[in-house]
Amino acid sequence: MARVSGVDLPKNKNIDWALTYIYGIGLTLSHKILTEAEINYQTKVKDLKDDEIAKIRDIIGKNIKVEGELRSQQTADIKRLMEIGSYRGLRHKKGLPVRGQRTSTNARTRKGPRKTIGVKRSK
Repeated sequence: MARVSGVDLPKNKNIDWALTYIYGIGLTLSHKILTEAEINYQTKVKDLKDDEIAKIRDIIGKNIKVEGELRSQQTADIKRLMEIGSYRGLRHKKGLPVRGQRTSTNARTRKGPRKTIGVKRSK
């Protein structure tokens, strides 16, 4: 099993889709990495040679922020927005949608489950 950036890649998948299991790598970036490493997209992970896996590791290690490094940068960015008191920072603090979505209905993912107030009891 190939291990890249601390993630075990599934061995029966094509390498272009297997790389998307790494946080911070999507399909487009996966294709760029494989083009640079000169590896066919349709190659299964189990069929990769050790030198090809090493090429992929080197490219990701040099050029791309992934996994923990990317997550810590994102949390630092959100923390900075909250500290400077920007509108987006305030929305993050309050746990409301940040990018202009409506909140009168929907937004349940950000707001959490409904808090029922004043339930009527039957007599």
